[in-house]
Amino acid sequence: MIYQTFAQLYDELFDPEMYTNWQQLVGNEVPNGSQVLDLAGGAGRLAVLLAQQGYQVTDADFSPEMLALADQHRQTAGVDIELVETDMRELKGLPVYDAVTCFADSLCYLPDLVAVEDTFRAVKAHLKPGGKFIFDVITPYQTDQVYPGYTYNFEAEDHSKAFLWTTYADEEVPHGVIHDLAFFIQNADQTYNRVGETHFERAYELEVLNQALTNVGFKNKQIRVRADFGRQNIQPETTR
Repeated sequence: MIYQTFAQLYDELFDPEMYTNWQQLVGNEVPNGSQVLDLAGGAGRLAVLLAQQGYQVTDADFSPEMLALADQHRQTAGVDIELVETDMRELKGLPVYDAVTCFADSLCYLPDLVAVEDTFRAVKAHLKPGGKFIFDVITPYQTDQVYPGYTYNFEAEDHSKAFLWTTYADEEVPHGVIHDLAFFIQNADQTYNRVGETHFERAYELEVLNQALTNVGFKNKQIRVRADFGRQNIQPETTR
């Protein structure tokens, strides 16, 4: 029987161009050689790219499964990356950094605004003076207009695996969506095993996020908001 965890399958199918975009964003904002904490860094794909570029990177994630994959990727790439299993709302025992990053709308997977603000507070406490916090989130336009009814289907050419992704609105949560994700993995006898998860995301109005940042000590005049990985100004239909 072919068996793969959800984390492995997610890692295999994630668009690699996204990591390149985030790498370029960090490169534009943070001097090479800086100490970077990548929150919710998962399987370490971005951490590897940054380490290859010369950054001192710590990949922090809540999932030991994801960190196990990150360990494999850092060994394959031959780079030195620190791996830390932690809750990004606390970051207990970690030092201070030149920059903290949090991408792939990871903040949107937190349960509520209180958890988001707790994360902002933890980040602020682990930034050196003058350090930068760089993160992305999906917008209410994405959750309210784009995601409801969204579907994505993938099947490998050899039919060894398939991926089904369906998203619908979460009627109980403002700007909330529910993702139903299912992988089908072929066994040696041509039958399939299903590996599935349900993910919940929510977006926040820009003013709400700005207020949460200032509540924990970030200066409003220092907050910059951009779209398209820092390349464009935000628009009414900006999705990230």
